Parts: sequence; structure tokens; C-alpha cells
Amino acid sequence: MTADYKKYILNFKRPSGTSRGVLTEKETWFLKISDGNNFGIGECGILRSLSYDDRPDYEEKLKWVCNNINLGKDMLWEELREFPSIQFGVEMAFKSLNSKDPFLLFPSEFTARKDSIPINGLVWMGDEGFMKEQISQKLDAGFNCIKLKIGAIDFETELNILKSVRDNFSEDKIELRVDANGAFSPEEALEKLGVLSQFKLHSIEQPIKQGQIKEMAELCRKTPLPIALDEELIGVTDVTDKQILIQTIKPQYVIFKPSLIGGFKGTEEWKEICETQGIKWWITSALESNIGLNAISQWTYTLNPDLPQGLGTGGLYTNNFDSPLEINNGNIKYNNSKNWEFNL
Repeated sequence: MTADYKKYILNFKRPSGTSRGVLTEKETWFLKISDGNNFGIGECGILRSLSYDDRPDYEEKLKWVCNNINLGKDMLWEELREFPSIQFGVEMAFKSLNSKDPFLLFPSEFTARKDSIPINGLVWMGDEGFMKEQISQKLDAGFNCIKLKIGAIDFETELNILKSVRDNFSEDKIELRVDANGAFSPEEALEKLGVLSQFKLHSIEQPIKQGQIKEMAELCRKTPLPIALDEELIGVTDVTDKQILIQTIKPQYVIFKPSLIGGFKGTEEWKEICETQGIKWWITSALESNIGLNAISQWTYTLNPDLPQGLGTGGLYTNNFDSPLEINNGNIKYNNSKNWEFNL
């Protein structure tokens, strides 16, 4: 068996804002393995400044994986606990290699074009006009679950945007989620959550920065608005540590980004822990190309999710790969009459 890798820069159609800054491009790495007859593709979707494996020896570890590919998926996965995005790329590549079609990883009603996955429409940070424009576009596109990035512009302006949505759409018509990406300080967070709760929001993701376990646990205990952990999961790789984190914080929801938490297997560890505690979850892509989004979407469908998922980043880039994935009427679908165009 042989393996190699290649770096690829995805370019945003329009700069996209979060509380951590404005994104104009996204780095990703593709792992290709071959057994001489068939090939498999995996995407190692790293997010610089956020991924646990954003470290100087990242490419060296990819080289090591290629040189040791014959160790096999499971042994490689265990050796890569400190490199969750590479864990995911390895899992994806082996699953692709062992499939009849390298892009059909999890055959289902979803890939047979008989079913779809409800997703949230993502509204990026920007000035008030830009955010309202995005909301209008999402509503026109048939979304009934919208997620707004907050925390980068004036809080009062963000409240006015939420109010304008709620003045026209009740919580029965539009489910609103917000993502603060850790923008609030622990001292102000509870008060701000109280203000936000008047808009009947579904949840808020990561109101304070990760790593403040005691403060987050207290916030989840007192909050008037359901809290979803997101970045809090990054860097927690030991199963026992995962259990302790969830049992200590006791969040209302947890969000899984496979590229950031160890792929399918790493996510399944978190999922089992959360379900044991009665905590609901949903899965979100992390700005992967359509290669990674395809794998995450196909796998997510097999889990029978009962909440709108966060699977819809494929249309952000000018140089993404044409794929069967489509977003229609607030759902992601797999149009199996369309072909893949993946050339590297």
C-alpha cells in the first residue's frame, strides 16, 4: 500500500467573519492511499489557531503517516490522538479505499437520493446590513433553522438583528441558534444570556472561551438559555477526560466537529458519553472542502439525527470541487445524478 498527501488552499468567495477574525482562505490537506488497484481520499481539515494539531510538525506527521500507512487504520488512529484532523483524514481515506466508489463511503437512503438532512442556515458576522441580507437569503431559501455568528460587532446591534427576525417570525416558524465562539467574558456572560433569552433562542454555542471549566459549569447551571459546548471539546483526547468534562460542565447540548475531535471514532466516543448523560448533540462541518463535507454528511445520516445539523459550508469557496451535494429548501441532499470533479 502506498500513500501521499497534498496541501490545498480554499479561497472564500467573500471574507467571512467570526469573533476570532475574518477568514479569506482555508488551508486543508488531502491524503491519498492506494493498494495498486483502488484509491482512497481523505481530507485533513485543519483550522489554524483553533485546531488542537495546529503545530509546527503537522506536515512531518503527514509524512510519517504516508511512510507507515501499512500499520492500518486502527493502529494509525491510536498513534494520532494528538493530531485529530489527521486521524479523520486517515479514517476517511481507508473508508474511501474500501468502498466500491471512493466518494460513496456510507450508502444509505441519503446517497440514494431518497432522503435528506435538515441543516441550519449559517449567517456570518459582518455589518448590520450584511447580516440582515444573509438572513433574508436564508429565509428565501427555505431554511427554518438559522444560526448567527455573534460577538464581533456591537452587542446592541446584534440584539436589534435578532429582534427584527423575531418581530417577523415566532420560534415556531424559525429556530434561531447563535454562536459566540467564546466572545463573552465569564463576568458578563450570564447577564448577556439573560438578554438574549428574550428572543426565544434554541441555544448559544460556546458563550465563553474554552478551558474555563469551573466558570462554564456554573454558567450551564444558571443559564436561562441552553448552552452548547463546541470549542470546549478540542484537545480533550482521552476517553476518561471526556467523561469528566461532560459530567463536570453538564451542558444542555454538545456540538461535534469530526475534523477537530478525532474523526468518526473520536466523535463516537463523545457521542456515547453525551447520550449516557442524556445530552443532545448535533454535528457540524468545520469549513472542509466538499470532500470532507461529503464524508461527514453521509456518516451523519447513518446516526439518525433528530435535530438540524450544521452541514453546509460547501458553497463558501471559489475553488471547491464540484460534487453531488446540494442544499435545497433548508436540507442538504446527495444528487447522485451529478458527478464528482476532483482533480489534484
